[in-house]
Amino acid sequence: MRQKQLPITAFPFVTFDKVRYGDTDRQGHVNNAVFASFFETGRLEMLYQPSHQFLSDDCSFVVAKTTLELLSEIHWPGQVEIGTGIVRIGNSSLVIAANLYQQGRLVATSETMVVQVNIQTKTSQALNSTSKSLLEKYKLTFEQCLVF
Repeated sequence: MRQKQLPITAFPFVTFDKVRYGDTDRQGHVNNAVFASFFETGRLEMLYQPSHQFLSDDCSFVVAKTTLELLSEIHWPGQVEIGTGIVRIGNSSLVIAANLYQQGRLVATSETMVVQVNIQTKTSQALNSTSKSLLEKYKLTFEQCLVF
């Protein structure tokens, strides 16, 4: 399902990534597989900030589902801006929406579900109330999450 094309200023977490020459394909634009890496940058920088401990001890976030919608080409040289926010906070999972921009132009959207998994048992583990409270800071509003 196509998500709303938000401006980057609507996202609670914004970062960037550098477009490398090695990211390009035979047609001279960034390979579609690299789009997923750019979205990963935004997701991981938001979830693994040193100033916030979202994870319970002995846990990590694991991607359970991801969708990408490629809207336009990305070109080298340059950088991309990544807007990231949380759509839903569940018992042990999060749904994260992100948009990718180059020079202010929306080039791709993504939605990813991550699950907190216990490293020892390899099973999902509920997010604690402190984590859920901290994660609320990165939640997109209902109106922002409406699809068109």
